[in-house]
This record gives sequence, structure tokens and C-alpha cells, in this order.
Amino acid sequence: MDTDGGYWTVFQRRLNGKTDFYRGWKEYENGFGDLNAEYWLGNDKIHRLTSSGQSLLRIDLGDFKGNTAYAKYKYFSIGDSSSKYKLTVSHHSGNAGDSLSQHNGMMFTTKDNDNDRAPVNCATLYGSWWHDNCYHSNLNGQFKGAGPYGISWYYWGKYGNIKTSTMMIRKRTL
Repeated sequence: MDTDGGYWTVFQRRLNGKTDFYRGWKEYENGFGDLNAEYWLGNDKIHRLTSSGQSLLRIDLGDFKGNTAYAKYKYFSIGDSSSKYKLTVSHHSGNAGDSLSQHNGMMFTTKDNDNDRAPVNCATLYGSWWHDNCYHSNLNGQFKGAGPYGISWYYWGKYGNIKTSTMMIRKRTL
């Protein structure tokens, strides 16, 4: 992808709601969807791509009115399956606000594998993500979901107002 100097590997894309993101652990582990449309690359692959600790994350967002914003994180990785794909993220920049750092250190949670800190399984309510109690961001929520059930980035668009999202990584230049 040519955005912001190029060399990005896209691992998540939401465009139009045609792909169901309300899925279980194995599907998020292995990946699903269409690489030419909406998809999740797979937690196992994302781990392998980020395990060097040298990855930069960029998230591009769009709302239903045509507005766009982005967030970048200088440090991004997810752990392996034994860590339940624990998220490591820090050093935010961009105009979308920092809605992901609250999730730093969280394990990935799906409807059939509850690893969040809430008394309920956040993924059964909001979709799979690195939930804490429950979230400030969730780019795997329901497409056009009402309120907190939708694709969300709290510090830009609040809850459920996100139409498109693209999560991408590349090697960080020192």
C-alpha cells in the first residue's frame, strides 16, 4: 500500500459490511475474508510479522459522512498463541486521537475465548478485539452497529460511527 511512504502490509480492512467479523478464536487465529475486500489476516500471521519488535502500526479511518483520520503507533506487536496474542502498542501520533493505548497489554478476546477484564465477555457484546473492560476502540465491531456495538474509535467518531478502517504495519525505520 502506498499510503504515507508505502511498504505497508494490511492486516485488517473494513469497507462495506459484506464480511461478518463476529467470529470465533480459530477464525481470528487463521484469518478470514477476501484480501481484495474486507478481511482479517490472522493473529498467527500478524504475530509472525511483528515478532521482531520493529513494527509501526497505521490505522486509517473513515466515517459515514466522508471524513477521514488516522492514528500511528511507533511500536506495535502481538504475542504468540500462548500469550493469547497479547497486544503491545505505544507512542501514538495522528489526528484520530489515541483510542488503542488503553488496550496495551490486553489479550485477544473472541466470543468463544474470553480473555478480557470485564465480568462479561466483551466480544459477545461488541466483537473480537484486545478488550480491557471493555474498550475505547473496536475496529471489529458490527458494521453500522448502533452505539457501542458498531465499529468504534472513541477519540474520533465515538461509538459506532466508523464506516471504514484499515490496519497496516511496516518495519519501523530507526
